[in-house]
Amino acid sequence: MSLPFSILDLARVVEGGSIAQSFAECVNTAQAAERLGYSRIWYAEHHNMINVASSATSVLIAHVASQTRTIRLGSGGVMLPNHSPLTIAEQFGTLATLHPNRIDLGLGRAPGGDQNVIRALRKDGPAAANRFPQDVIELLSLLGPHDPDAPLPVRAIPGEGTNVPVWILGSSLFGAQLAAHLGLPYAFASHFAPQQLFNAAETYRREFKPSAFLDKPYFMMACNVFAADTEAEAQFHFSTLVQAFVGMVTNSRGLVKPPVENLRVPPQIAAHVEPMLAGSAVGTPDQITTRLSSFYDRLKPDEFILSMPFYDQKARIKSMELTSDIKSKIGPSKRAA
Repeated sequence: MSLPFSILDLARVVEGGSIAQSFAECVNTAQAAERLGYSRIWYAEHHNMINVASSATSVLIAHVASQTRTIRLGSGGVMLPNHSPLTIAEQFGTLATLHPNRIDLGLGRAPGGDQNVIRALRKDGPAAANRFPQDVIELLSLLGPHDPDAPLPVRAIPGEGTNVPVWILGSSLFGAQLAAHLGLPYAFASHFAPQQLFNAAETYRREFKPSAFLDKPYFMMACNVFAADTEAEAQFHFSTLVQAFVGMVTNSRGLVKPPVENLRVPPQIAAHVEPMLAGSAVGTPDQITTRLSSFYDRLKPDEFILSMPFYDQKARIKSMELTSDIKSKIGPSKRAA
């Protein structure tokens, strides 16, 4: 059995496009992922970012789920400090009831925006983040079977008894330790913050405690993938993501930019951007195979979740097709391929 590949989609809004176009492309991407045998597709909660349209994550999941049949859909992730556990239990309980055995709930501790977003959400910032472990435990309880002796005499209707699979997401050791302590699957955001990747994977596996949810660790690694027929074409499309990271470093974020030929990034900026993009695979199918195999050999992830933030939708689908064709060459099944 080949290593599972999944997709991370932020419903990015491109220059010259619209939010409606982004949502239509989300559906198109999910339908292609389903056809190509990807395991799941996740959407991430962000706020106050004009280039990301997945802020109402559960609503977008519902829309895509209604236009697909089998692929798993979920959050990568819901930023739990922005919400009450009861609200998320009800939302994802509704999704799981409407679309049985297809819904995942990935949880993050960051706010998904700046201090202005925190104020606009009427949240208390650091205090809400500090409650994250307790809120995760409360959410797990609300999604589990009814317990008449529970200390919180509130039931998530719908939600109760759905046992929606909960994941912990992170880019630091905190999430790894929490996922290990609770016996939950763990996804690392190495597509934009790979600095703690190896330490987090090792910590998660070393400290993992079997639970009612998992009997052994399950580690998912995120990776940017830009696959094309030629290396030059892949690097051309990759320039879109490089421009986005340059915007992050220089505090000049905007809509997703079209790719450019021979992009040159000033050395002082490249010194910040390149480490952030270390979790990327760019090139032909053979080059993608080599790069992902390198990650697998060093980290042994149980699953890859791939971000393909192309400007051009046709190029994204082509990248998905090329990447799906190499699954059997990566991971534990490669020797039998």
